[in-house]
Amino acid sequence: MKAMKKIGLFLLYCFILCLSAYFYSAHLHDSTAEAHQRLLPVKIKTVKPGTDEKDLQQLVQNANRSGDILSIAGMQHSQGGQTVYPDGIMVDMKPYNQILEVDEDAKTVTVQSGATWADIQEAVNPYGLSLKVSQSQNIFTIGGSLSVNAHGLDIRHGGLSDTVLSMRVLTADGEIRNLSPTENKELFYAVIGGYGLFGIILDATFQLTEDELYVTETQSMDFRDYPAYFKEQVKAKPEAKMHLARLSIAPESLLEEMYAITYETAPDQSKLPEHKQLKTENLVAVPKFFLGLSRINDAGKETFWKTQKTYTEGIDGKLVSRNNVMRSDSEFMEYDNSRKTEVLQEYFVPVDEFESYIPELKAVLEAHPDFNLLNVTVRYVGQNDNAVLSYAKEDMFSLVLLINQGTDPESMSDTREVVQEMIDVTLAHHGSYYLPYFGYPTKAQMQKAYPRTNEFFQLKDRYDPDHRFKNLFYEEYRP
Repeated sequence: MKAMKKIGLFLLYCFILCLSAYFYSAHLHDSTAEAHQRLLPVKIKTVKPGTDEKDLQQLVQNANRSGDILSIAGMQHSQGGQTVYPDGIMVDMKPYNQILEVDEDAKTVTVQSGATWADIQEAVNPYGLSLKVSQSQNIFTIGGSLSVNAHGLDIRHGGLSDTVLSMRVLTADGEIRNLSPTENKELFYAVIGGYGLFGIILDATFQLTEDELYVTETQSMDFRDYPAYFKEQVKAKPEAKMHLARLSIAPESLLEEMYAITYETAPDQSKLPEHKQLKTENLVAVPKFFLGLSRINDAGKETFWKTQKTYTEGIDGKLVSRNNVMRSDSEFMEYDNSRKTEVLQEYFVPVDEFESYIPELKAVLEAHPDFNLLNVTVRYVGQNDNAVLSYAKEDMFSLVLLINQGTDPESMSDTREVVQEMIDVTLAHHGSYYLPYFGYPTKAQMQKAYPRTNEFFQLKDRYDPDHRFKNLFYEEYRP
């Protein structure tokens, strides 16, 4: 009987795989597939690709003469208008993407700002080196990640700003300045998390670490047990290096159940060469199918959650290199729908507030049953308050929420209401929220989450008095 059940499950899996692969392939080759409808359609003047340093300097100097506004774009995944300005010139930095130097002895890498984290991984992996901190997905540009002060899965190396040794920035006056924690320090910590408002990041030098072999440890638990589990079984163990968790979005266990994944230094590092090859995304259609189910109804969410738990149990004990842990899959999340879109929210709450915070967050969600929550990922962010717009004033858990919503005005209004309620709950627990996402939060909420907001905009006025660099985020939240 058990054998028949296993065969049945295998056939079901094969059917789902083939079916979802067919639809995914058909979508890729369908020339009539509609483009993703954005929430912030903006008509810009033109797009200027970043090609070389002199051209970028000339672009800024010309804008100073013509009065044009410049906005800066990388992969354009920020959802709050940080890369666009009406009738402005968008500076596309993706072509400005060279790996300038890998110093094996000093364990550093210097890269142009249009390079992605994947580009760095491919450059340093042959040397047995790895990034200390990067975004959990490696598809983003270096300049974009610095501009949003990104964080990732590593729990030992601080924030992204702690790994930047120096960078060069083209400022509004057309000059190139060297910035570091000791040189032009004030501007350095304004540019990191500055959302492109202080100039164009040209290149940056990062401190690297050694690649390692990790063993994967997984555990399911009630959310109430998670803070103690993290403190005792993760943070207190020196061998635990990277970590994430997920909360259930299934109606029967909403924000009650969760599982955790920790990557610990493997006792036997001799097997690292067998796992050094950088992975690529395979079987995209399978997770894409199950994520698609969760968009439809409660039954789909239950299925998606059970699938996530089953997968997590299956990777317990698996060996993986550090570089490959930092190559999280992202293609399966791509979503095209003419009437809907997906947005992110991210909330930071002090570790000791987590247990009391979750029930209040759940109450907000239950009061809005039509709010289509698809995923909640939990990460740890150690205290890092150097940046002017710092979100981690103490040790925090970060909750990343993936939300499916309509693009019509009523749907946007409904989402705004829920988001503002969730932010109020977060602020009541001494937390904060992340700024790269759609501008649903109020100005008052930003002031409370980021007490140095006024200082940030005052620095903007000082370093860019003519406001050469602007975007919709600036227009929305400036005093």
